[in-house]
Amino acid sequence: MAAPKPISRLISHVILDLDGTLLNTDAVVSKVVKSFLVKNGKTWDSKKAHKLVGKTPYEAASIVLEDYGLPYSIEEFLSMITPMFSEQWCNMKPLPGANRLIKHLRRNGVPTALASNSPRSNIEAKISCHQGWKESFSTIVGGDEVQKGKPSPDIFLEAAERMNTTPSNCLVIEDSLPGVTAGKAAGMHVIAVPSVPKKTGEFSTADEVINSLLDVRPENWGLPPFNDWIEGTLPIEPWFISGPVIKGFGRGSKVLGIPTANLPAENFSDVVSEHTSGVYFGWAALSTRGIYKMVMSIGWNPYFDNTEKTVEPWLLHDFAEDFYGEELRLAIVGYIRHEANFPSLESLIERIHEDGRIAEKALDLPMYAKYKDSPYMRNPLQQGSTTDGSQA
Repeated sequence: MAAPKPISRLISHVILDLDGTLLNTDAVVSKVVKSFLVKNGKTWDSKKAHKLVGKTPYEAASIVLEDYGLPYSIEEFLSMITPMFSEQWCNMKPLPGANRLIKHLRRNGVPTALASNSPRSNIEAKISCHQGWKESFSTIVGGDEVQKGKPSPDIFLEAAERMNTTPSNCLVIEDSLPGVTAGKAAGMHVIAVPSVPKKTGEFSTADEVINSLLDVRPENWGLPPFNDWIEGTLPIEPWFISGPVIKGFGRGSKVLGIPTANLPAENFSDVVSEHTSGVYFGWAALSTRGIYKMVMSIGWNPYFDNTEKTVEPWLLHDFAEDFYGEELRLAIVGYIRHEANFPSLESLIERIHEDGRIAEKALDLPMYAKYKDSPYMRNPLQQGSTTDGSQA
């Protein structure tokens, strides 16, 4: 990710976007629009989903109507699809790091605004599903409360005015290009957290580009730092997946000298989509062999330029033979770093081994070691993919 550009003064206020920045709205948007299109004899094209990111409802409606040739006016389309979205507000889950960031800013008394292109009533409905969110914001600005939505700076300027501060004191965190453009046009500092995969290069106007909210470093902006990193790792709410070990790209052992135990990502695509790409660690249980420390990557592997998001665990143990087809259960308990590209194969291999050393040491800590004995890892009959350790 791009390093932050030097700032001339310290930040005192933060302005957060909502959809795609704090909430994982992509899955709900796809579900609702896909359902609507099916009823109208059309087929949802996931490759066009990025065109809706950061748009106002009116703009998004116009794009859908044009792309799919639907016989409705924008007003008719919105009147039909808005109730479908309203039913899904509480199904929008916080993105990784969202709760942590909101709680941190509130705990440290940093005035924080919420500024979204969505109508104010929609914003209120969405955040009402998440305990403590509404109380954490000094002000909330909706797209229907200003003359123009993003990429116009109006929303951010209104948020700064309501917080009684100047734009140059504000740090904006945004996932979309229109949002980044709006923040810079307002004269504010901007962190981009792109919600569309492999689009980092389009956010060069941002002051910093990061992979996810887990990678926010407030101290870079003169704000109180997080104090929850331990031994180079960040504890996360544990999540659990399982499946049979399959043959991957063949590069783990042959190219990297690091044998990975690949899982069929399509078996738990919904679970994987909820978690940001990066390097994680935890415990791996093989049904007939035992439980081992592991480190794993989730994402597109920039060095190899994957076209699909993959899960590639590396069990930190020397096995005498392959174990394709065996049931593998993973307990993912911590985060190490964002997904990154490397200038050479040697530097990639060196970093992977460093990740392994970090995981090996961290998993001896009681806060991580306890998950080795969780029922999910110990029960050889347990199947399926879950995020809470319950049987699927």
